[in-house]
Amino acid sequence: MSEFGKTLHAWRDRVSPAEAGLPANGVRRAPGLRREELAMLAGLSVDYVVRLEQGRSSAPSPQVLTALARALRLGDAERDHLFVLAGQAPPAPGRISAYIPPGVQRLVDQLEGAPLSVSDASWTMISWNSLWAAMLGDPSALRGRQRNLIWRRFAGEQELPSGYGRVRQTPEQAERFTIALVTDLRAAVTRYPKDAELHAMVADLRALSAEFATAWDDHQIGFHGTDHKTVEHPELGPILLDCDVLTVPGSDLRIVVYTAPPNSEAAEKLRLLSVLGLQSL
Repeated sequence: MSEFGKTLHAWRDRVSPAEAGLPANGVRRAPGLRREELAMLAGLSVDYVVRLEQGRSSAPSPQVLTALARALRLGDAERDHLFVLAGQAPPAPGRISAYIPPGVQRLVDQLEGAPLSVSDASWTMISWNSLWAAMLGDPSALRGRQRNLIWRRFAGEQELPSGYGRVRQTPEQAERFTIALVTDLRAAVTRYPKDAELHAMVADLRALSAEFATAWDDHQIGFHGTDHKTVEHPELGPILLDCDVLTVPGSDLRIVVYTAPPNSEAAEKLRLLSVLGLQSL
């Protein structure tokens, strides 16, 4: 077993299922996460996790390492050490990170009663809870730019699973939201000058969408605030919810949370979704 594999195994053993938001089912030989649980949390195959621990896999990519660091609740120093053990340069300043700090992850775990997603500074979705997937569609199969909200908004891919195709907005709401998104993206371009993919996406959007090019060149400024949105769920029908966008200082993460007034019809529908999850209704 390589040093990388030994470290990965040791860090897997120290994370309890409860810390990861998982039920502690069955008899466990070790107190930590099983390989299949780590694989699920990181979005990897179980076989790949086994090969990584046994040293039978080639050097994992930065994307895989970031997913493992997030699943294992690693701090910044531990995340960087994992990169070094894998033969990769730790994330450098000037590039967007998909890393979710442990404190932020704990906050996300505590909000399991509300549909919630986490996106990076460019609005690429990194993580979501089961209630988000049940209400807005499971984004697990989406790859690359398909997980980016701004790309989907202007590239005509809003109806893909993950959600926003089910959200109904008035024209005024849609305009406010669009201006706020473009404002965020312009700020990200300034803060992350070395992020090649970010700059390439902006260039591609300008070439693809006249609407985006106009919004980008107008330099209008918009900010996210609490808004009322209607989600058209295929089985439960319309669900009227409040939507808040929370920004994590120091990381540029965006947490999108949908909530309902207590004892409202929407709250009852969220409770039903939390019980049924992704099962057929």
